[in-house]
Order: sequence, then structure tokens, then C-alpha cells
Amino acid sequence: MQLFKQVTKINFIGGRKVAAVLSALLLTASAWSLWSTGLNYGIDFTGGTKVELKYSQDVAVADVRDALQNDGFDDAVVQFFGSNQDILVRIPLSEDNSSAEVSTRVVNVLKAQAGEELDVRSVEFVGPQFGRELFEKGVLALVYALIGVMIYVAFRFEWKFSLGSVAALIHDILITVGIFSLIALEFTLPVLAALLAVIGYSLNDTIVVFDRIRENFRRLRDSDTANTMNVSINQTLPRTLLTSVTTLLVLCALFFYGGDALKGFAATLIIGVLVGTYSSIFVASPTVLALGAKAEDLIVEEVEKEGAEHPDMLMP
Repeated sequence: MQLFKQVTKINFIGGRKVAAVLSALLLTASAWSLWSTGLNYGIDFTGGTKVELKYSQDVAVADVRDALQNDGFDDAVVQFFGSNQDILVRIPLSEDNSSAEVSTRVVNVLKAQAGEELDVRSVEFVGPQFGRELFEKGVLALVYALIGVMIYVAFRFEWKFSLGSVAALIHDILITVGIFSLIALEFTLPVLAALLAVIGYSLNDTIVVFDRIRENFRRLRDSDTANTMNVSINQTLPRTLLTSVTTLLVLCALFFYGGDALKGFAATLIIGVLVGTYSSIFVASPTVLALGAKAEDLIVEEVEKEGAEHPDMLMP
């Protein structure tokens, strides 16, 4: 713990050019993958059928998948949903599987395979039009969140800090989504919800750093902007690292032990926390510095009232 009580003296701002090159490479790879490959959309957005079933005893995912494939459901996705007795079956929309009656057929196939009655927990059919609407509304939610962040930071700090925070958030979202595209992870509604959580987490880190920069602008008036930012980042570094590490520990537990249905959600947050921690240090503040921010932007000069030099002339 003694390590975290000492203020480090790392030249983060001095490494902003190297960080800019790294960010540019990551953003380029993400943009290229999104343009050439796109996202592996789940049935939340493409349409399809979801069925949640509970068996009376443990069941193997491979056996369930084989039974469905033997009945013509070649694209069926089978996952554990909590315990080894809870199964989530997802059937993507296709010409052969475009009816809400697909769920009945799936349940009958699995009942025959198990040789017992199964507890059908839930059945959901998502049409293609509804899936597109979900995706469009999700994207709009991301855009509105970014606009809200820009307005909030502009009022609380200054427009240069507002642009810096939004640049860091866009950086985090594009890289996180780009990684999903690069490794072909399924992009579902929980993943989209996790992206909104990433915005909140990343913004929180950035605001902490900006608050300390504002305080140090008033305290270190003889220091230049780059040095003030370096001091501020180093002062908040223990808090940033402790928050990130403890959050990652929880998310890793969720990823490994939360079941297949939550892996996409947890993976999004893990990537987002890592990228968000990096951007709060190497993207947000250097962007504000590049925009020409200085102490005078945040320090409000006290205006002397007329007649202050003659106190006897002021009204009681």
C-alpha cells in the first residue's frame, strides 16, 4: 500500500505522441474491420427465436446442439443460462426459420432427445423489422449520451475540455466495437447496454482528472499547462488504477463464472475499462492540450465592484 501513497512523477504528457500513434493504429484497425467485415449481429438485431429451457438434471451443450442440427437447425446457438441445467437456444432468422412456431418445434425436438418433459422458462420471437428498430434506437442512445456529455462538461469546465472528453469517449467506443468486429464476437442488446456503461465509466475517470487539473491551474499558476496536466494525472493515478483493477476483478469473475449468456456483456465492459483507463490518461488531457487550453480558461477573475476603493460610499 505504500506504493499508492507516493505520488509518481511519470511524464504522461511527454508520451502523448507515442500514444497518438498507438490510438491511430487501433482506430484504423477498428474502422477497417467494421467496414470490411462488419459486426456479428445477434438475433436481437437480425431477428430470430430465443427459447429458455430447464432440464431436471445436468445436460451437455454439445448433445443439445447435435439434436437441433439433426432436425435442420444448423445455425442454432446453444448456451448455458446460469446452471448446467438451464439452456438458452437461439435460432437465427432464415427462410426456413421465419415463423414464431419455430419455438414449438425446438421444444419438441429437445423433449424427444431428453426423454422427459422440459420446463419452458421463456419463448421470444424477434422479427427483422423490430431488430432493425432496436439497433437504430441503440445507436441513437449512444449519440444522445455523447451529446449530453459534451453539454455537461462544457458547462462544468470549458468547451475545450468538453471536446477532449467526447474525443476520449468516441475513441473508447470505436475501439471496443472494433475489437468485437476483429474477433467476431456476437453483438447483442446486452453488449449495446454495456457500451453505454463504458461511456459512464470512461467519463467518470476523465472528470476526476479534469477536476484535479482545474484545481492545479489555481494552485500552480507559475507552471505551464503540460506540467500542470502531468502533475494532475500523477496525483489521480492511484485512484484510477485501484478503481480499474477492482472493477476488472469483478468483471473477470462475471466473464468466467456468469455463464455464456453474460460473456458478451462482461467482455464489452472488460475491454471498455481497459481502453477507458488508457484514454483518460493518454487521450483526454493531450486532446485538451492540443486545443490550446490554459489556466486562464478556467480561472474566473474577480471583478472589483465600483466604489470598492471607498468603503464609506457603499450601501450598508
